[in-house]
Amino acid sequence: MAEVIICGAGIAGIATAHELAVAHGLSNIVLVDAGDPLSLTSDKSTEAYRNWWPGPGDAMVALMNRSIDRLETWARATHNAFNLNRRGYLYATADPARLAAFERAAAEAEALGAGPTRAHTESLRHYQPAQTEGFESPLTGADMLIGQNLIHEAFPYLSEKTIAVIHARRCGWFGAQPLGMTLLERARARGVKLMRGRVTAVETTGGAVSGARVQTAEGETLIPTRIFVNAAGPYLNHVAQLLGVDLPIFSELHTKLAFPDTHSIVPRHAPLVIWADPQTVPWSDEERAELGALDETRWMLDTFPAGVHTRPDGPPGSPILLMLWDYHNHPVEVVAAPQFDEFFPELVLRGLTTVLPGLRAYVGRAPRPVVDGGYYTKTKENRPLIGPLPVPGAFVIGALSGYGVMAAPAAAELLAQHILGRPLPHYAAAFALARYADPVYQKLLEHWGSTGQL
Repeated sequence: MAEVIICGAGIAGIATAHELAVAHGLSNIVLVDAGDPLSLTSDKSTEAYRNWWPGPGDAMVALMNRSIDRLETWARATHNAFNLNRRGYLYATADPARLAAFERAAAEAEALGAGPTRAHTESLRHYQPAQTEGFESPLTGADMLIGQNLIHEAFPYLSEKTIAVIHARRCGWFGAQPLGMTLLERARARGVKLMRGRVTAVETTGGAVSGARVQTAEGETLIPTRIFVNAAGPYLNHVAQLLGVDLPIFSELHTKLAFPDTHSIVPRHAPLVIWADPQTVPWSDEERAELGALDETRWMLDTFPAGVHTRPDGPPGSPILLMLWDYHNHPVEVVAAPQFDEFFPELVLRGLTTVLPGLRAYVGRAPRPVVDGGYYTKTKENRPLIGPLPVPGAFVIGALSGYGVMAAPAAAELLAQHILGRPLPHYAAAFALARYADPVYQKLLEHWGSTGQL
C-alpha cells in the first residue's frame, strides 16, 4: 500500500513528492508518469520567476514570495546548482498614455507585498543595476525609470522611443531541469518510487479514495492508497474525471523560440525584456501588400497584443535568446505532438525589433531557430488549483499556467499542508477549488482585471 500516489512527474508532482518525503517524512510515495520526469511541459517554459503579480488581493504575490524564499534557500544549500539569478523583469513602453498605468501597477505591486517602488527621473545616481550572476540582493519592489535619455543611459540596447521602464527586482530565472532533478533525487533517496505508467482509474470505497490502477508495460496493477494527488499538468481534467470531477480549466498552446544571437545584439547581462505596448508587426509596404492579398496571412497585419519578450539563455558564452509572444491565446485541445505556428519565428523576431531595434540585423537573414513549446493549463482568472477535491483523499495541484516552475516550491508546500491537516497560510483559500462555490468569488470573477499572464 502506498501512503500517497502522485499522478504526474512534472515540476509540480516532483515538488510535492519532495515536500512529503523530505520535509514531512512520508516513506512510501509512488510518483506515476507515462513519460520521463519533467518532459511534458516543465521543460517548455522560460524558466523565469517573479513576485510581480496583480490582485485582487495579495494571494499571488504571497505565494510567489514564499516560493522565491524556498528557491533561494535551496540555491544556498546546493551552491546554486540550478543557477538562480536575479536579473529582474524589464517592462518597457513607448506610449505616454501607458505611463499612468505603469505608476498604478507599481503602486499596486507595492501594496500587495512585492516591495517598494523607487522612481528615477533626473539621474541614475540611486539606481542599482542588477548583477549578472547570483541571486543575493537586498532589492525588492521595482525601479521606475522615466525619460528617454535616462533609459538610454541604463539600457542602450532598447528602442530610443522607450519613455518609461519598470525594472521589477525580485525576478529572474533558473534551470528548471537541474532544480527538478535535484528535488527528484532527494525524494527518491527518501523512498519515493518513480513508476513509468498511466493512471487508468482511481478506486473509491465508501466514497473515499482507496487505490489507483496503473497501466505499465507489464500490465495493469492496482495500488492501494488513501491519498491520490492529481498533478497531471495539461491532462489535469482527464485525470480529475476519473474521480467524476470536472475542473474549470482550459489549455492554451504557447510557443517558445531559441534564437542564436550571433551578432550579440542583446547583452548577456540583460534582464528579461518585455514590451508592454500592443503593436502592428513592422513590415515593408511590399510585404504588407503580399500578406494582405491572402486570407491565410491577412491576420498578420492586425494589431498584436502587448507582451512580446526575450531573455538571454545558457552560460556566459552562449549566444541563445529565448523569444516568446502570446498572440494566439485561445483554448485548444491537448494533443501529444502539438503543431506550432509556422509564422511564429518571423513574427516574434519582428515584434521584438520594436523594443530591440538591433535585432533588425536578422530580418530576412535569421539563423535557424529551435521552436518548441507547451500547454498553459489555466483557470479563467489564471490562478492555480491547489488543495482537496470533492472526493475525500483526492487532491489537486495544477492549472499552473506557464508559471509552474516558479510556483512549485510554495504550491507543493501548500498542498502538503492540506494533505497532512496542518495549519494553512492566509492565501490557501484563493487557490482551493472550493472558491468557485462562493457567490462572492463568482461575482468577483465577473469583473476580474489583469490575470498577470505574459
